[in-house]
Amino acid sequence: MNELAKDAIFYHVYPLGFCGAPRVNEPSTPSLARLDSLTADLARIAGLGCNALYLGPVFESVSHGYDPVSWREVDRRLGDREALRRLCAEARRLGLRLVFDAVFNHTGREHPWFRALRETGPGSPAAARYSSVRPGRSPYGDGFEYEGWAGNYDLAKLDLGNAEVRAELIGAALSWIEDYGIDGLRLDAADCLDLGFLSELASACKAMKPGFWLMGEIVGGDYRRWAGAASGIGSGPLDSITNYECYKGLWSSHVDANYFEIAWSLKRQFGEGGIYRGMSLYSFADNHDVDRVASKLTREAQLYPLYCLLFTMPGLPSIYYGSERGARARKEPGSDWALRPRIDEALASGRQPDLEATIRALASLRKAQVALREGGYRELSVASESLAFERQAGAERAVVAVNAAAIPATLELALGGGNSAWKDALNEGSYRAIGGKLRLELPPTWARVLVPA
Repeated sequence: MNELAKDAIFYHVYPLGFCGAPRVNEPSTPSLARLDSLTADLARIAGLGCNALYLGPVFESVSHGYDPVSWREVDRRLGDREALRRLCAEARRLGLRLVFDAVFNHTGREHPWFRALRETGPGSPAAARYSSVRPGRSPYGDGFEYEGWAGNYDLAKLDLGNAEVRAELIGAALSWIEDYGIDGLRLDAADCLDLGFLSELASACKAMKPGFWLMGEIVGGDYRRWAGAASGIGSGPLDSITNYECYKGLWSSHVDANYFEIAWSLKRQFGEGGIYRGMSLYSFADNHDVDRVASKLTREAQLYPLYCLLFTMPGLPSIYYGSERGARARKEPGSDWALRPRIDEALASGRQPDLEATIRALASLRKAQVALREGGYRELSVASESLAFERQAGAERAVVAVNAAAIPATLELALGGGNSAWKDALNEGSYRAIGGKLRLELPPTWARVLVPA
């Protein structure tokens, strides 16, 4: 198992937003090294306890980064290759491993390949690079039809069965390893990517850099189709998948006072016989595509048990920039830009300054306890606003108990075995199980993490 898959704590940045770049890329505008503002903030990010940096799109695009114009040139709104190299060098100095966003399913309409298609038409060699190009009329008035990602015709879907397309995309990924020393990729719209292409990409990247990590953005479906082949858990070539099932359960279990939802997902995925047991999925509370979790909760105090769950449940936890202070934002009709503000605006929108210290403590706890990084999952107790579970890796054990209620909770936990001594590694205090049973008091909207004393 590579290091990213085993012990990563991610900080997720959408660079165009974080750095305050214009929303539209004007080709006549000279490059401006806005990335330097992110480089200057990396020490603070590492200070949160993060050891991996996931960067959203950084290469030339029309607007939001997911409409690429180039996979080689840095977006002029962020700077140039030297600005990106400075950022990557500082990240490595601080011990942050790097993951780039790879937008390989489609291009923007200003990509040179698509411009060539517009100039030469559906019967030309340029048409072979894109999916389902045929005579007709597109929504943009082109003299041909083509496939747009999810019906978005500003995102023209590539034909990944085309050898030229595959060679260019894989070549770009290998150039990022060579030029910037990246440690992994997040593959945008991975559920739309050809599995043969993903296998070829994974083989090439891992041959160049052993331990290279590939994570796919998958919203629904059986994650084993795209990941887990190396460990025998699934059939796909990727190492990890975005855990959207548990993302939903994390916030709605709090809003609905229904911890049974997240407990069901965790047991289904990681419990005895769980379908993803042993797979390191990418866990998150919010990201660049969904409302900030602080804006979804009816009581922001529940951010504290929510992040306790995020850092102690199976998976690789991720913090979306600004959410370490409870940043607030909701999607606007037809636009995600409200979710992607400048970092100072994101931090200022939050009303939970104590959350940063909690995240630092949780990150430190996760690093210290191998059971929280690699252990299995066994449910011990679940009620409408409380959940307790055990993580165990070999002889290492950790018992996690979380209370989302505004009042204290008392749990009776069956730990098995005889008498045993425990200490609270998150707070202070010692406990003793008698005859394998432990009575545990939980403060309001907080948690305890017990390890053997």
